[in-house]
Amino acid sequence: MADELYSVDRVAEMLGLHVKTVRNYVRGGRLKATRIGKQYRITSRDLDAFTGAATAERDEPPERHAQVSGVVRLDGVGPDDAHRIVASVTGAAGARSLLVQTSFEEARSALTIVVVGDLDRTAELLKIISPLARRP
Repeated sequence: MADELYSVDRVAEMLGLHVKTVRNYVRGGRLKATRIGKQYRITSRDLDAFTGAATAERDEPPERHAQVSGVVRLDGVGPDDAHRIVASVTGAAGARSLLVQTSFEEARSALTIVVVGDLDRTAELLKIISPLARRP
Protein backbone atom coordinates (compact mmCIF):
# COMPACT_ATOMS: atom_id res chain seq x y z
CA MET A 1 0.00 0.00 0.00
CA ALA A 2 1.54 3.29 -1.10
CA ASP A 3 1.59 6.29 1.21
CA GLU A 4 0.32 9.63 0.05
CA LEU A 5 3.17 11.87 -1.09
CA TYR A 6 3.34 15.55 -0.16
CA SER A 7 5.46 18.31 -1.66
CA VAL A 8 7.59 20.53 0.55
CA ASP A 9 5.16 23.37 -0.18
CA ARG A 10 2.17 21.28 0.92
CA VAL A 11 3.92 20.15 4.12
CA ALA A 12 4.84 23.76 4.91
CA GLU A 13 1.20 24.75 4.42
CA MET A 14 -0.06 21.85 6.55
CA LEU A 15 2.32 22.63 9.40
CA GLY A 16 2.07 26.41 9.16
CA LEU A 17 5.79 26.74 8.47
CA HIS A 18 7.85 28.54 5.88
CA VAL A 19 8.92 26.41 2.90
CA LYS A 20 12.59 27.09 3.70
CA THR A 21 12.08 25.74 7.22
CA VAL A 22 10.68 22.47 5.87
CA ARG A 23 13.54 22.20 3.37
CA ASN A 24 16.03 22.74 6.20
CA TYR A 25 14.36 19.94 8.19
CA VAL A 26 14.70 17.66 5.16
CA ARG A 27 18.31 18.61 4.42
CA GLY A 28 19.21 18.32 8.12
CA GLY A 29 17.72 14.84 8.31
CA ARG A 30 15.00 15.75 10.83
CA LEU A 31 12.23 15.09 8.28
CA LYS A 32 12.66 12.09 6.02
CA ALA A 33 12.00 12.78 2.33
CA THR A 34 12.66 11.26 -1.06
CA ARG A 35 14.08 13.26 -3.92
CA ILE A 36 12.12 12.83 -7.14
CA GLY A 37 13.76 14.74 -9.94
CA LYS A 38 14.57 18.16 -8.52
CA GLN A 39 11.90 18.09 -5.81
CA TYR A 40 11.48 16.43 -2.42
CA ARG A 41 8.45 14.33 -1.60
CA ILE A 42 7.44 13.42 1.95
CA THR A 43 5.29 10.37 2.65
CA SER A 44 2.34 10.65 5.00
CA ARG A 45 4.01 8.09 7.30
CA ASP A 46 7.22 10.13 7.48
CA LEU A 47 5.21 13.26 8.19
CA ASP A 48 3.29 11.39 10.91
CA ALA A 49 6.57 10.27 12.46
CA PHE A 50 7.92 13.81 12.33
CA THR A 51 4.85 15.48 13.84
CA GLY A 52 3.65 12.65 16.05
CA ALA A 53 0.12 13.11 14.66
CA ALA A 54 -1.87 11.42 11.94
CA THR A 55 -2.17 13.44 8.74
CA ALA A 56 -4.06 10.97 6.58
CA GLU A 57 -6.58 8.21 6.96
CA ARG A 58 -5.16 4.71 6.91
CA ASP A 59 -6.71 1.81 5.04
CA GLU A 60 -5.19 -0.55 7.59
CA PRO A 61 -7.54 -1.71 10.34
CA PRO A 62 -6.59 -0.54 13.82
CA GLU A 63 -4.89 -3.03 16.08
CA ARG A 64 -7.49 -4.95 18.05
CA HIS A 65 -7.40 -4.39 21.78
CA ALA A 66 -9.83 -5.57 24.44
CA GLN A 67 -10.20 -4.50 28.04
CA VAL A 68 -12.35 -5.74 30.85
CA SER A 69 -13.63 -4.12 33.97
CA GLY A 70 -14.82 -6.12 36.93
CA VAL A 71 -16.07 -5.57 40.44
CA VAL A 72 -15.34 -8.04 43.22
CA ARG A 73 -17.24 -7.62 46.48
CA LEU A 74 -16.09 -9.54 49.51
CA ASP A 75 -18.44 -9.61 52.49
CA GLY A 76 -17.49 -10.57 56.03
CA VAL A 77 -14.03 -9.03 55.82
CA GLY A 78 -12.44 -7.44 58.89
CA PRO A 79 -10.02 -4.50 58.80
CA ASP A 80 -6.90 -6.68 59.13
CA ASP A 81 -8.03 -9.03 56.35
CA ALA A 82 -9.01 -6.07 54.17
CA HIS A 83 -5.57 -4.51 54.59
CA ARG A 84 -3.85 -7.83 53.73
CA ILE A 85 -6.05 -8.44 50.68
CA VAL A 86 -5.68 -4.86 49.39
CA ALA A 87 -1.88 -5.02 49.75
CA SER A 88 -1.72 -8.33 47.87
CA VAL A 89 -4.09 -7.26 45.11
CA THR A 90 -2.54 -3.84 44.49
CA GLY A 91 0.94 -5.34 44.43
CA ALA A 92 -0.09 -8.00 41.93
CA ALA A 93 -2.00 -5.45 39.83
CA GLY A 94 0.97 -3.10 39.62
CA ALA A 95 3.16 -5.89 38.28
CA ARG A 96 0.54 -6.54 35.59
CA SER A 97 -0.15 -2.89 34.64
CA LEU A 98 -3.77 -3.05 35.77
CA LEU A 99 -5.87 -0.30 37.29
CA VAL A 100 -7.24 -1.32 40.69
CA GLN A 101 -9.37 0.67 43.09
CA THR A 102 -10.49 -0.62 46.47
CA SER A 103 -13.01 0.47 49.03
CA PHE A 104 -13.50 -0.96 52.54
CA GLU A 105 -16.74 -0.36 54.42
CA GLU A 106 -15.94 -1.27 58.00
CA ALA A 107 -19.55 -0.87 59.17
CA ARG A 108 -20.65 -3.51 56.65
CA SER A 109 -17.45 -5.58 56.77
CA ALA A 110 -17.31 -5.34 52.99
CA LEU A 111 -14.34 -4.92 50.66
CA THR A 112 -14.95 -3.88 47.06
CA ILE A 113 -12.24 -4.29 44.43
CA VAL A 114 -12.61 -2.73 40.96
CA VAL A 115 -10.22 -4.01 38.28
CA VAL A 116 -9.73 -2.55 34.78
CA GLY A 117 -7.28 -3.85 32.22
CA ASP A 118 -6.22 -6.37 29.64
CA LEU A 119 -8.29 -9.57 29.48
CA ASP A 120 -5.50 -12.03 30.26
CA ARG A 121 -3.88 -9.95 32.98
CA THR A 122 -7.22 -9.30 34.65
CA ALA A 123 -7.97 -13.03 34.60
CA GLU A 124 -4.59 -13.67 36.26
CA LEU A 125 -5.42 -11.14 38.98
CA LEU A 126 -8.83 -12.69 39.59
CA LYS A 127 -7.10 -16.04 40.11
CA ILE A 128 -4.99 -14.35 42.79
CA ILE A 129 -8.04 -12.77 44.43
CA SER A 130 -9.96 -16.05 44.56
CA PRO A 131 -7.93 -17.73 47.35
CA LEU A 132 -7.62 -14.39 49.20
CA ALA A 133 -11.40 -14.18 49.28
CA ARG A 134 -11.69 -17.41 51.25
CA ARG A 135 -11.64 -17.13 55.01
CA PRO A 136 -8.26 -18.04 56.53
